[in-house]
Amino acid sequence: MKEFIRLYLDAYRGLSTPAWMLALVMLINRSGAMVIPFLGVYMINHLSFSLEDTGTVLSCFGVGAVAGSFLGGWLTDKAGHFKVQLFSLIFTVPMFFLLPELNTVLKLALGVFVLSIISETFRPANSVSIAYYSKPDNVIRSFSLNRMAMNLGFSIGPALGGFLAAVSYTFLFYGNAVAAFLSAVLFFVYFRKRRGNEKKEQQKETVVEAENGENLSPYRDLPFMLFSLFCCIFTICFFQLLSTLPLYYREIYKMTEADIGVILAFSGVVVFSLEMLLVHIAEKRMSSMAIIVNGTLMCALSFIILNLASGTWVLYSAMFVLCLAEILAMPFMATVTLKRSSMKTRGAYMGINALSVSAAHVFSPFIGTRIAAAFGFETLWWGTGAVLLFTAMGFYWVMKKMKA
Repeated sequence: MKEFIRLYLDAYRGLSTPAWMLALVMLINRSGAMVIPFLGVYMINHLSFSLEDTGTVLSCFGVGAVAGSFLGGWLTDKAGHFKVQLFSLIFTVPMFFLLPELNTVLKLALGVFVLSIISETFRPANSVSIAYYSKPDNVIRSFSLNRMAMNLGFSIGPALGGFLAAVSYTFLFYGNAVAAFLSAVLFFVYFRKRRGNEKKEQQKETVVEAENGENLSPYRDLPFMLFSLFCCIFTICFFQLLSTLPLYYREIYKMTEADIGVILAFSGVVVFSLEMLLVHIAEKRMSSMAIIVNGTLMCALSFIILNLASGTWVLYSAMFVLCLAEILAMPFMATVTLKRSSMKTRGAYMGINALSVSAAHVFSPFIGTRIAAAFGFETLWWGTGAVLLFTAMGFYWVMKKMKA
């Protein structure tokens, strides 16, 4: 037991104070993340949209996220990560106040599109910021700390959002706005004059350039672009968590919004509790390729479990496995991207990484809702598992190429 406690504490030792503060900003921001997990249920139950129209609006969030990720990567290299993150947080506030007033498919699709452009510029800038403020030996754990904070916020947000939705869906949007404003204030106060580890990074620049070519554009880096494609496919499957899974809970298991909020909160608690420990162990004992491949296989298993039995315990078991998959795969996808870049192209590379996630916001709800509507949820889960098995093989092949 003492050895376990020591190992758990070691996972948190050595992280810089700015890395902890970035995690706190993420925690506050994500604690208000009540809208997206319930947006599909909101459109069907409150606005009486069809399942296909709901998928279309959710896909518009993804289209905006793609544009926002591209824009965020470009702006980060031009204007710096501090300004991009600050303005992204500030300008999301009025958008959350506006969304409850949009009650047609066209209006809500446009509003969600604009919101996602603004909010997703944050992602590549935040990734660059984590690398900038982290100690060089702790970059992977700093990314994990940030994701842990995001998932703790994701456990708080949906749990609170489920109860607020039972009173009024409007409170979901206002809660998101307040959280974005508070995180913007904290970010500005702490980071406006904060310096990072740029000198240490510059000393390592020649090593990075030797590995990757001097300031090679990510668009000319074919192995990396293939890697990003497989990241996108993985995330399309994983993001059923935010689109079709809540609908599955509602339509098949007849769960209330509060019940859905609890199971989504459970996922956040699992990731919060285990991510730093598992990442700390995995990075010492396994290669990035092995970790990502195993994480992808576990993601496939999590969806297949839903078809093997029935009952609430099955939902929680599948969610637990999905959380383990997320813990293993996603932090290392970001660090593989980071190590592939140079200082001058870091924003562009992290922008592509964010772009692969954002593109999944387009295709995940669009494909998932249509398959569920046409063939049923059982077919969707079998298909998702099969795609992830092929994706695991793709990761193995392309990361061998990248290593070579």
